[in-house]
Amino acid sequence: MNKDTSNRLTQLFIAVLVACLVATAPVQSARIKDLATIQGVRDNQLLGYGLVVGLDGSGDKVNSSPFTQQSLRSMLTQLGIVVPPNVTLNPKNVAAVTVHSNLPPFAKPGQAIDVTVSSIGDAKSLRGGSLLMTPLKGIDGQVYAIAQGNLVVGGLSSEGADGSKVTINIPSSGRIPGGATVERSVPTAFAQTPLLTLNLKDGDFTTAQRVTDAINKAVGEGAAYPVDATSVKVNVPKNAAQRVGFIAMVENLVVDPAEAVAKVIVNSRTGTVVINSTVRVSPAAVSHGALTVTISENTQVSQPNPLGGGDTVVVPQSNVSVQESGSRMFVFDPGVTLDTVVRAVNRVGAGPSDLVAILEALKQAGALKADLVVI
Repeated sequence: MNKDTSNRLTQLFIAVLVACLVATAPVQSARIKDLATIQGVRDNQLLGYGLVVGLDGSGDKVNSSPFTQQSLRSMLTQLGIVVPPNVTLNPKNVAAVTVHSNLPPFAKPGQAIDVTVSSIGDAKSLRGGSLLMTPLKGIDGQVYAIAQGNLVVGGLSSEGADGSKVTINIPSSGRIPGGATVERSVPTAFAQTPLLTLNLKDGDFTTAQRVTDAINKAVGEGAAYPVDATSVKVNVPKNAAQRVGFIAMVENLVVDPAEAVAKVIVNSRTGTVVINSTVRVSPAAVSHGALTVTISENTQVSQPNPLGGGDTVVVPQSNVSVQESGSRMFVFDPGVTLDTVVRAVNRVGAGPSDLVAILEALKQAGALKADLVVI
């Protein structure tokens, strides 16, 4: 048995094993907290502009990043240091950066959150720098946190005198764990509304009804009712402490989510093909083959006869051969599932591109009972 045959048999065995496990596995139960989120309980994005100082000559340049010089002059003025207008600052150890973070729900003043710092100028590296006090604002323009601290940069950049350069990861971006202090809480209606809304992460009428049934079975009839394929309204206690305990109980209820819509996902850039377990194929016959064209170039040397007076020349010679590999036909029986599709395609030795062609042909023939999505 040669190496190619052994590899193909191994791949076929793995594909059949995975397909059989997918086909025989029951629908996995999940907690409501993994299926849905509470409306209004969400992160809020914060953004700020600041300066990173202490760089080892890898900061912004004056000519290409004039806003860094303006920001540095403004900061010094606020600190009581007057820089003459005719003096040009050369902030090679300073970099202008954006600072962004997510403010978690129910975050209280004094709590610390992580921030990400990214250069917006031409700084080569932020490694070894420190972020100066930077206000972080929300979409409403209010300051919700203050960031400051030393950066942790996972990238590294080194450049030689001859222009050679080595860069590892991204040195122009870094993080400050716990680098911002919350100064203002985001108001929420969690404690005021008599009804809370559970929004499913993947909208489905069946899953919404099952979530409703699970809550009503655990709490009592009428405690919850579905609004649409995504939202479920839940009656909650008025007392804040009781409300927290009630939500803790509800989000840990176990529900069997509905099966996903049959889909075949094709990534045209990487050749990745994903088929979910609900895909079905109607009766169809498929024949798959390949046409191989081989062109080889041979160089011939032509020499004249002795005393012929001719010249020695090189004559190219091209050989073209066309070969069609033996195609095999296979038949899909009515209602076949994922394991049958995988085994049939592996049986003919089809690669990712061939598999996409087969699936597209089945879809056009009306035999593929699934949505074919190309990303």
